[in-house]
Amino acid sequence: MVTFQELYERLLSASAQNRIEGEVSALKADEFDPHHLDCLLNPKGHPVVLRTGDCLCGKEENPPCAVRCLFDAIFRDEKGAVSIDPMRCVGCGDCIDACACKKLTESRDILPALEAIHSARAPVYALIAPAFINQFTEEVTPGKLRAAFKRLGFTGMVEVALFADILTLKEAIEFDRNIVTEKDYQLTSCCCPMWIAMIRKVYHELMPHVPAAVSPMVACGRAIKTLHPDAVTVFIGPCMAKKAEAREKDIADAVDYVLTFHEIRDVFNAARIDPAKMSEDERDHSSRAGRIYATTGGVSEAVQKTVKRINPDRTIAVHAMQADGVVACKAMLSDLKEGKISANFIEGMGCVGGCVGGPKVLIPKEEGRKNVYEYGDKAAYQTPAENPYVVELLKRLGFETLESLVEHSDMFTRDFRQ
Repeated sequence: MVTFQELYERLLSASAQNRIEGEVSALKADEFDPHHLDCLLNPKGHPVVLRTGDCLCGKEENPPCAVRCLFDAIFRDEKGAVSIDPMRCVGCGDCIDACACKKLTESRDILPALEAIHSARAPVYALIAPAFINQFTEEVTPGKLRAAFKRLGFTGMVEVALFADILTLKEAIEFDRNIVTEKDYQLTSCCCPMWIAMIRKVYHELMPHVPAAVSPMVACGRAIKTLHPDAVTVFIGPCMAKKAEAREKDIADAVDYVLTFHEIRDVFNAARIDPAKMSEDERDHSSRAGRIYATTGGVSEAVQKTVKRINPDRTIAVHAMQADGVVACKAMLSDLKEGKISANFIEGMGCVGGCVGGPKVLIPKEEGRKNVYEYGDKAAYQTPAENPYVVELLKRLGFETLESLVEHSDMFTRDFRQ
């Protein structure tokens, strides 16, 4: 019987050549697990972390994969095997690394995403995370990557960094309005679903200090669907937790599929597309602030400079503190609860190094960080407050002033109480 990974590779190869139906029909009943097939064809019907076989970790008193779960999403089913609670799982992937039996793996959205492209019933947009720069070798420029996505059949590629610009503006305006004494502080709501899940589920008493904002991924998806209501949106990044975020009920309208850098590399290989050999299709819209979101400290720097840009006479400046990795984030939030932190802007990233250290990156995090900052330094604008593309896009979306991002912004706001 073929393994889950072997079935994935077989079906991906067929799907890249638009012959998935024939390949599925050719499968023999005794050569695959029907559960594996359904997980690949209908990923939204299964947890973000999948069990691919009987996990003997479930026979232990404290299975290592369960111990690693901060959110108590792993439990034993009626047979005593390890199972995943989709309502609790945030997709961090720690259990996959910890599972001694190697019977846990991540969900794959690539087959239904390719089906959406091949059906040609609606435009399909690739939403690329700010961590993307040079992930597919140094020769793959943003312009070449955009051309590669179009060769696959995507209508276009949108850099989510442009929407990180918009969320930076929103957080900067919130900070300028709400931080009025030396005792006030704000926790960033941008970017990392692990960080937000940790606050909501473990440190929920701190939620009043978190601005009600969606992530740049969600902002990008909603904006595209506002401008093109029939569009299909596919986010591509280094993070498994984004798969879980995209399924949350109050924001599930934004992104249809979430792929990792690993998945998109696999499909480029299966389709025999070398992004490095593509012609340039360059479009440069984001500021430095949005581009550096992918690293620890990037959000803090972006908000700090934007606050100074929108209110240069402000007496209370942004005094930021950051932590990356689950352990460090927990320690920082515990210290904050106990009054041991004097910073007024608190940033947390679930992965060490930030998004460039995510579980599905293709290059080392140190290299990713260097690439992100070099790309940021090439931006024509330092902050979103001076970026004309941000102003133009906001007007197209119905925001006549920057302040309206806070005053009436259902598109970029979410209710964390849900």
